[in-house]
Amino acid sequence: MTGKIIGSSGGLYEILSGGKTYRMRAKGLFRHTHEAPLVGDECEFSADKERGYVITKLRQRKNSLIRPAIANIDKLIIAFAPKSPAPDLLYIDKLISVCVYNKIEPVIAITKADADMNEAQRLSEIYKTVGIPVFITSSKNGDGILELSAFISSRDSETFSFAGASGVGKSSLLNALIPALALKTGDISEKIERGKHTTRSVSLFELSRLLPGATGYIADTPGFSMLDLISFNFFSLSDLPSTFPEFEKYVGACRWRDCTHTKEDGCAITNAVSEGKIAPSRRESYLLMYDDLSKKKEYK
Repeated sequence: MTGKIIGSSGGLYEILSGGKTYRMRAKGLFRHTHEAPLVGDECEFSADKERGYVITKLRQRKNSLIRPAIANIDKLIIAFAPKSPAPDLLYIDKLISVCVYNKIEPVIAITKADADMNEAQRLSEIYKTVGIPVFITSSKNGDGILELSAFISSRDSETFSFAGASGVGKSSLLNALIPALALKTGDISEKIERGKHTTRSVSLFELSRLLPGATGYIADTPGFSMLDLISFNFFSLSDLPSTFPEFEKYVGACRWRDCTHTKEDGCAITNAVSEGKIAPSRRESYLLMYDDLSKKKEYK
């Protein structure tokens, strides 16, 4: 039998197949191949006399992410608030780069815009210049909810995943988009401005059952606030420039063929920043990511 993994907890996987949901473990062979099943995987499973059903094979993935741990994504909706908690632009830019490298379309959802609309507008302009779809939303007053919902519904059989730091309001945004989900939400600790990690595992939901006219799947993921480029092989140093879409038309126009776009005279990207064509915060993220990746051993 074949199905799609829509959830996992404690070594048990939820498989959606033929409109029914099955719970099972993965066959022991996965321990030897170091290939752990992920939510979003298409898989094969069969009956087992002792354990009911077991996953026996994973179909080829088109992509996968380490954080959030999910496979076969079409679009990653990166959520962040203009304040409380303040956005970490380096973290956001790392997520965008990971998406671009894995051929996942990044989408920006600025949450809690009612808290500071001016800052929300300023941040939206940064990512519009990158060429990324941007939605300014507020779960509190409904701003941007219909527009983001229409964007999701207009895509045919795609898988959307939400990601962002804990406390930015991902679950509240999902509840506003799709009330039938009724996801748990948590307050922000005023002392540390972090959420209470109300989402503890990746879950995949069928959109056709939740949003009129929509197809495909939507995922909620645990909040996290760090992407370590040194410890994890997201991509290599040589790949870095290509993960910044707004750099594309300037790469190759530098004075030096081997320009690193960090400190060389005649760098077309540096000039584009000076001319206001590339956001300074994006270049700063590039420099910090370049510094991290240059400290790594050769990518394998």
